[in-house]
Amino acid sequence: MRERPQIAIVGPCGAGKSTLAQELRSRDLPARQIAQEHSFSPAMWQHLSKPDILIYLDASYETCSQRKYFNWLPKEYAKQIHRLQHARQHCHIYVNTDDLKPEEVVDRVLSSDSFSIWRAVFLPGRRKLGTMRGESS
Repeated sequence: MRERPQIAIVGPCGAGKSTLAQELRSRDLPARQIAQEHSFSPAMWQHLSKPDILIYLDASYETCSQRKYFNWLPKEYAKQIHRLQHARQHCHIYVNTDDLKPEEVVDRVLSSDSFSIWRAVFLPGRRKLGTMRGESS
C-alpha cells in the first residue's frame, strides 16, 4: 500500500472536476483531476495517477457548454464521452452534476458507500469529513 492514497477525478470538460478536486484537497484529501477526456489512451487515468479510487463526474452537453461558455459542437462532446468510456466502466463513484451545486457534488462523493469504504481502509483514524470548506470535521 502506498504511503499516500490517491483519488482521481475524470469527466467531460465542464462537469466539475477542478472544483471537486479543489474541495477535496481543502480537506487534506489527495485528489487530482485527470484530463482523460483529451487522451486517445483509454486507460491513461490508470497509468498517470494509479488511483485507489476513481470518481467520474458526468454532465450533459448543454450543462458543460453553459458552465464553461464553450463554443463547441455536440460531436466534440461526444468524442470526450467516447474517450471516457473506459474510466466510466471502472469508476468507483459516479455523479451526474447537471442539477447539482458544487457543495452537493462534494456531499454526494463524501457520503457514497465507496468513499466510506475507501476512507475506512486508507484513512482509518479520520472521522467524518466536513461537507463545506472550513467546516469542522
